[in-house]
This record gives sequence, structure tokens and C-alpha cells, in this order.
Amino acid sequence: MSHPTDVPAATLLPRLAKELESRQAMRPPEWAPFVRTGVHTQRAPVQPGWWYLRGASVLRKLALHGSSGVHRLASEYGGRRDRGSAPYHARSGSGSVVREVLQQLEGAGLVQKRKSGGRTLTPEGHRLLDQVSRDLLKGLAGQNPALAKYL
Repeated sequence: MSHPTDVPAATLLPRLAKELESRQAMRPPEWAPFVRTGVHTQRAPVQPGWWYLRGASVLRKLALHGSSGVHRLASEYGGRRDRGSAPYHARSGSGSVVREVLQQLEGAGLVQKRKSGGRTLTPEGHRLLDQVSRDLLKGLAGQNPALAKYL
């Protein structure tokens, strides 16, 4: 059995984003092409499927950290705010983007709310992550036989 930590995030996230898009688990809202992902950014994302990539990233973070709320996830997507000649300061990412992504993943049955606050993965969400990481690991094991022990 493989886990999302067995596969590099750079290869897992694009494949998981394609899977979310093909399942139609998420749809970018009408304001998605124009929104900045935080006060630390100057422009909206230019990558075509950034909404699905953010959803895949949220799923992976929930798998790694257990349960998380909107505020914690937004701070994960934050960055350094350029304040001119003043020193940089850390700022959180957009809570609205994270909230909308979580709501869409919740509607797809991949994430659920906890009674004590925050959200966590459902068994269906774990199954999706394990399936995608196992498929990637099979391909990587073909290139590097030492990775076959993780299958």
C-alpha cells in the first residue's frame, strides 16, 4: 500500500489535479480567473488549471496533517508581503479561495467537517490519494527498481 508521502509532490499534484478535473469534483467559480491568491501576490495566477491544482494540494495537506481549518490552510498558502522600503512580513493566503475549494471538495464527498472544528479527509478522499500515488509509484518503480519495495 502506498501513501502520498511515498511520491514526490511535484509529480503527485498535477496527476491528482487531472483526476479531480476528470471526475468533475470541482469547478472554478466565475471569479477564479481574476482573484489574487493572497495579499502577498500582485497578480492572479496565470496557470490554466490552477484551481484544480489548489484542490489537489489541499487534499494532500489534509492527508499529511490530519484535520485543518480554513485559517491554517490559508496560512500554508501565504508568503512574504512586499512593503516597499520596509521589511517583508509574512501574510496569509486567501481564505476565500481555500474556503471555496474545501466546500467543493466537501460536496464531492472527499472532505468532511469535524465536530471539533476543521475538516478532514473521508475514506473516499484517502482512497483517491492512495490510488493516484500507487499508480505514480508503479511508473516510478519501472524507472528506479529500488522504489518497488513501497508498492
